[in-house]
Amino acid sequence: MQRMWAIVERELRRFRRSPTLIAMAMVSPILQLIVLGYAFGGNVKHLRVAIVDQDHGVPAVRVREMAQAIASGAKTIDTIPYSDEGLALRDLRDGHVNGVLTIPPDFSRRVLEGRAPRLALIEDNTDNFISAALAATMGGMLGVYNQKPATSARLTDQASLDVVEVYPYVPYIQYLLPGSVVMSIFMMVMIGGGIIYIDDKARGLHEGYLVTPISRLELIGGFNLSGTLKAVVAGMFLVVVGSLIAGIPNPLDPLRLVRLFVVVLVTSFALISMMFLMMVRVSDPLLPRALFGVLNTMLYFPSGAVYPQQGFPAWMQVLAAVDPFTYAVHALKCLLLKNTGFGAIAFDLSFLLAFSVVTMGIATRLFRRTL
Repeated sequence: MQRMWAIVERELRRFRRSPTLIAMAMVSPILQLIVLGYAFGGNVKHLRVAIVDQDHGVPAVRVREMAQAIASGAKTIDTIPYSDEGLALRDLRDGHVNGVLTIPPDFSRRVLEGRAPRLALIEDNTDNFISAALAATMGGMLGVYNQKPATSARLTDQASLDVVEVYPYVPYIQYLLPGSVVMSIFMMVMIGGGIIYIDDKARGLHEGYLVTPISRLELIGGFNLSGTLKAVVAGMFLVVVGSLIAGIPNPLDPLRLVRLFVVVLVTSFALISMMFLMMVRVSDPLLPRALFGVLNTMLYFPSGAVYPQQGFPAWMQVLAAVDPFTYAVHALKCLLLKNTGFGAIAFDLSFLLAFSVVTMGIATRLFRRTL
């Protein structure tokens, strides 16, 4: 018992000398409770709906007015008028809008003649949460539209909604795959980069670098490059294996794999640069292990990997806007679920590259060449 108590006392003393670790251990469950509580179950709002009115009759105007009323009241959708249906469909595929509501040219005539008027809702069904919310909103709007006035039985027709899905059905395992790929990159960055770096630093292995003429930028560049290579291997492994398990169509398409490799490479470099910025002044080997759980919660869940960001509160959407996971997940969703080109993910790659340059530059300024 005496020898056992000596081990317990040593670990308690070591824990007490790390006040940051204690704070992280206490704050992490609170952050997880708050983030998870708001990330799941929120009402999806501000879905971008392109309205293409090819009729311009009075009944069509009424449909547009009812959609605008929803945008102004419940704020479930934001209406965007389009005159060209082809342009609206292109923006739908590129992710600029979530759905296209088309009013056909004969809608008003069919309403007045009572010949089953129909509308078309073309939706991006790669996100099941958004497509279901959009279909329910439009269906509810038509339910109100079809209600007959109590004092008039002049109109006996009812409008119906045709839902058109651009892509094949996307099961939830495919929906989670992009976030899982980013998480695998992040885990390799933390374990193979951050934790090993701090452990080597604590053992004095980095003292040999400090007596050489190597510059700070070369040191940081070397650390970041080695960490990036490890993360790319982990990310591409999960891209291939995960695509096969999830049933992604044509998972071994060479052109798609090249695009995915570019996204994984840029994401890996961005996350390793962020990690090194946070660890450049750290010497406690326990801190990165405690920080892993906090970063996992603060970066993964607000990124939209498990739930649409439209359901988040305003403060959480601000957090998602500066989260590098957000842009990596969006780029991987475009490539894995839609098989788009670089045009749809150009902004994501630009943000990740700029994020890498900024974080690596700051880390270089903060790096010390002293023991």
